[in-house]
Amino acid sequence: MRLAFEQVSYSYAGAASRKKKAGKKEKRQADWGNAPGEVWALRNVSLTVEPGEFLGVAGHTGSGKSTLIQHMNGLVHPTEGRVTADGADLVDKDVAVSVRQRVGLVFQYPENQLFANTVYDDVAYGPRNMKLPEDEVDRRVREALLLVGLDADEIGERSPFDLSGGQQRRVAFAGVLAMEPEVLVLDEPVAGLDPLSRADFLALIASFHASGMTVVMVSHSMEDLAALADRILVLSEGRVFALGTPAEVFADAAALKAVGLAAPAPQTFASALREAGFPLPRALYDEATLAADIAAALGCGDGAASAPDGGGGRG
Repeated sequence: MRLAFEQVSYSYAGAASRKKKAGKKEKRQADWGNAPGEVWALRNVSLTVEPGEFLGVAGHTGSGKSTLIQHMNGLVHPTEGRVTADGADLVDKDVAVSVRQRVGLVFQYPENQLFANTVYDDVAYGPRNMKLPEDEVDRRVREALLLVGLDADEIGERSPFDLSGGQQRRVAFAGVLAMEPEVLVLDEPVAGLDPLSRADFLALIASFHASGMTVVMVSHSMEDLAALADRILVLSEGRVFALGTPAEVFADAAALKAVGLAAPAPQTFASALREAGFPLPRALYDEATLAADIAAALGCGDGAASAPDGGGGRG
């Protein structure tokens, strides 16, 4: 599925106004000067999420990240512009219903949305809501739990509220995966987790992408986005500030700092070394590749200087 944003602007005040004017045909105006007091969460955003890609989304608090991803399955609709899925406008109710079964949205702290008496019933809620036969529901529940490292026979009849925090988050993920989405949209999926659980979840998300699933992930961690994303979208005050590969986005650390973000520490250190005249061949670095190339340049080991392909955090 290809998701496209075409000059999308969104105002929460405008959304409230639309509800009051439901049924009226008048056109809304997105002229900033006509409504100086309105807060625009998104302003003239255009981008395409390509099938199979991993898109990272970054930005300071209040930059519009969560509002953006809620447009991806029609949970909210643009005040101006449009969002399409394979060319079909999500403002159409039938299109939105179909897309919600194909785009799985996982909110921050998804374990807070658990509600059923048993793990099985919680994971089965989505497939049952799709009116699937019970044998298909059972298959999806079992496979979804297996994907997140849980066994339906072991925990299916347990209350989700009796599980550990990490297990609860896995169950919440499984509830989305049971819908068998083509696109997985994640809002700060590792927020609040301990380092070990965090690493496990990031590996899990990477495995979903490796299987062919499109992934959109909001994160405050530039290191995580550098390691996982094909492209990174940076939002600032609701506008697209940058969109490109991790190497392209992190090339200008000063510009990122101006909008409240920081390039990954290894990348920042590599930039400082380059400015001091130290030869480094890669466009993007993580700790391991930076250490290897420094060692190679100093003649302390084989290093990786023979592979100046722009790789780093992603290989």
